[in-house]
Amino acid sequence: MTKQNNKSTRNKSKPQDKAKNELIGGGIIVFLLVLAPFIFYSYEGLSSESKTWETSLFTIETSFYSINTFGWFLVSKIVPIYLLLIWFFTCKHWWHWIILIPLAMYIFQLWGIINQSRNADEVEFFYLLPLMMIIVPAVYLIRAKLFAKVRGNDLRKFEEELGTRKSIFGQLKDLFQ
Repeated sequence: MTKQNNKSTRNKSKPQDKAKNELIGGGIIVFLLVLAPFIFYSYEGLSSESKTWETSLFTIETSFYSINTFGWFLVSKIVPIYLLLIWFFTCKHWWHWIILIPLAMYIFQLWGIINQSRNADEVEFFYLLPLMMIIVPAVYLIRAKLFAKVRGNDLRKFEEELGTRKSIFGQLKDLFQ
């Protein structure tokens, strides 16, 4: 006697459970997005005159004008990193890897602020170049392969499109198809 393949014994989630899980996940994402302004304006609770912030756990001394200024610089980099990370992990599009470039830029800028560098926001581009040299061609290659699958592998039509003169508006329209 063999055991029947009964659908009721299979471990499948019900559509209602899936919708409930998506609703809870969406609620968590919305909550995290609503927190962003509160995180950004948290620097206003810092002392605005001294260059030292002392607590029972730690002491921070800064070369910025004040701890408040240091906090403003800090949260002005942390909040975009926070929002870009949410966008990167929730984006379902094929191009979401390109979000790593501005994310890396903000991380390099944050590192400059934490190290109290006076040239913050100036040399990060040179650190980003190697990352851009990997990510941009990879994303463009994925786009080209998707474009070839959607349009077909008819290279003659593609060459004809390249040979036609188009206005700037027509070229922009083709880029975002």
